[in-house]
Amino acid sequence: MQRPDHILIVDDDKDIRELLDAYLQKHGFKVTAVANGRRMNAAIETNSIDLIVLDLMLPGEDGLTLCRDLRTGKAKSVPILMLTARNEEADRVVGLEMGADDYLTKPFAARELMARIRAVLRRTRMLPPNMRIAEGAPKIGFGEWVLSVSARHLLDPEGTVVSLSGGEYRLLRVFLDHPQRVLSRDQLLNLTQGRDTDPLDRSIDLLVSRLRQRLKDGARESRYIKTVRNEGYVLAQKVRVLSE
Repeated sequence: MQRPDHILIVDDDKDIRELLDAYLQKHGFKVTAVANGRRMNAAIETNSIDLIVLDLMLPGEDGLTLCRDLRTGKAKSVPILMLTARNEEADRVVGLEMGADDYLTKPFAARELMARIRAVLRRTRMLPPNMRIAEGAPKIGFGEWVLSVSARHLLDPEGTVVSLSGGEYRLLRVFLDHPQRVLSRDQLLNLTQGRDTDPLDRSIDLLVSRLRQRLKDGARESRYIKTVRNEGYVLAQKVRVLSE
């Protein structure tokens, strides 16, 4: 029998923790709910966590700091859904830049949160369609960089490991399967997140920016991911399949 997905809720509001705990368990999830970063880390050490729901406004270390630390620690590949009480675009932008996979603004309906959780889990576990070039390849080369598919990290020209968040990895996989082809923001959002774009949605631009930083690739003189004005982005490198 397949084990239920284990959701870790990190929120200092006891009412929210209890509400989400009861609602998600009712719908088949296993839930651990904690109030701060210290207890979050303890839960990660002793449990196999499938997704973290992380509040932005926490006492002590805030959600952004915790998100950044998670992306460099033991749980670096665990998807993060960030909650924020602020309806400010800047907070959402920073959260995505820190490595969150999605965000939801308070107040929200428990049903909406559950739908977001399922969507993040689904796109985390399912590679985008048409991964013909990359499928089955242990390593994929492009320019001076190599993507290790099994480890889900990059190797720079000197062989140093560069970690990727889940969103960065999925976006790079899409580019690697469609090299030297212009992909619109709508296409990239659909392939990486399984949803249509919103005119105000900047998540793809943020992911591209973060991926460029990983590749040490400047936007104005990019060697790898080039911007095509009014059209989208293109991976301007040939792709090669490598053996171990």
